[in-house]
Amino acid sequence: MFSLNKDTPVVGKAEIKIESPCKHVFSFVGTDFIKNYPKWSPEVVELQLLTTGPVKVGTMCRQIRIDQGRRSESTFKVTIFQPGKRICFEGVSNPYKCDYAIKSDKPQSESNISFTFELLSLELFMRPFEKLIRAAVQDGTEKTVRNIKKLIESENDVYKTNNHSN
Repeated sequence: MFSLNKDTPVVGKAEIKIESPCKHVFSFVGTDFIKNYPKWSPEVVELQLLTTGPVKVGTMCRQIRIDQGRRSESTFKVTIFQPGKRICFEGVSNPYKCDYAIKSDKPQSESNISFTFELLSLELFMRPFEKLIRAAVQDGTEKTVRNIKKLIESENDVYKTNNHSN
């Protein structure tokens, strides 16, 4: 029997290799999330930390995004924080998950970052556009990992240039 209440999550997943140690990649994505998130996700026009202290499990944030001309606001919290390995967020006000996992066979020199975004349910009026939404979510995850790679590797290049010019 077909049920309108049964949702299949919309999932996008992308992975990319970054020429930087796992520790540095996690620092950029996890520890310094508040500072760096709007850099790799330019759709974020406002990000507000709702809790005090460093990013950790339980940290809550509010964001305003403009995705393809559509403004949205959401509150989310950190649900997993494993230094050097993984940070995961879940929507409090909207049903979604963002998961950044970092691993490597050569953790001192390069990293693989995988990013998974799950839209856990679609509002009824959005369901006719599910195929387009799935494509946009997948495109967004791929763009996210490319942006993170570009930012970290260009930061590494600046660091190398500054330390070798002395």
